[in-house]
Amino acid sequence: MLNTLQPAERRVAELIVESAEAVVEWTAQELAERAGVGRATVVRTCQTVGYRGYPQLRVALAAELGGGSGDTAIDHGPGVLGRMRGEIDRLAASLPALASLLDADSIDEAVRLAASARRLLVLANGLSSPIANDLAMRLTASGRSAEFIADAIAQQIAARHLTAEDVCLVVSGSGANEASLRVATAAARGGATVIALTSFASSALTEAATLSLVIAPTGVSFRDELEHTSRVAYLVFAEVFAAAVTTERGAEAVQARAHALEVVSDNLGEGVDE
Repeated sequence: MLNTLQPAERRVAELIVESAEAVVEWTAQELAERAGVGRATVVRTCQTVGYRGYPQLRVALAAELGGGSGDTAIDHGPGVLGRMRGEIDRLAASLPALASLLDADSIDEAVRLAASARRLLVLANGLSSPIANDLAMRLTASGRSAEFIADAIAQQIAARHLTAEDVCLVVSGSGANEASLRVATAAARGGATVIALTSFASSALTEAATLSLVIAPTGVSFRDELEHTSRVAYLVFAEVFAAAVTTERGAEAVQARAHALEVVSDNLGEGVDE
């Protein structure tokens, strides 16, 4: 389709063809700057060649490039157990770097905001949803009431009702999930603080957020995020973050935890000790 494109669009398309491996990792703005055009031209080029926008072209390009993104796990042999052990090795090797992209001041501020907000929404879509649900449950158990909503439209409605006294924590590994971006935009429109929990410092979500917490992905690239989509690092972070919020809330949280344990105790069966 190169010969059918306008000159500016053609520069974008040629750069995509010439630097496919690199383009997968670039944001729309980075691609625009390297092609010497405006961001709108990048979006228009993607639409001209048949995609709804840059995120869709980026995903399709990653799929076309296929596997072989540099995994170095030890070969544990054939079969499901061998593949499982190899994947565990890969995940274990990535965990020490989990906090490498986090900023101490940003984390402290996020904990303070989450602990003191009048209303706290913890929202996500797709594979990030279980993380948001888990985090909301942990926070609520410590007495910091946090809401998780599963439906994407209901999320946007709830986020739009937020005010400057409220916080909306949005979880998105790629930072490009359209439904989650709409949630962030809706929350910001009412003046709420938007905290992004994501794997990429430069993304549409971090641009929309007030504060970004960047969790190092289990892979090293956007392609890895799409191919593996592991949320182990996020689960670890959710536990630590919830504990930090509990500590921030002091004696009030201690009493709340006691109430939570009381409820848990009431719901435990006797079991069979045989």
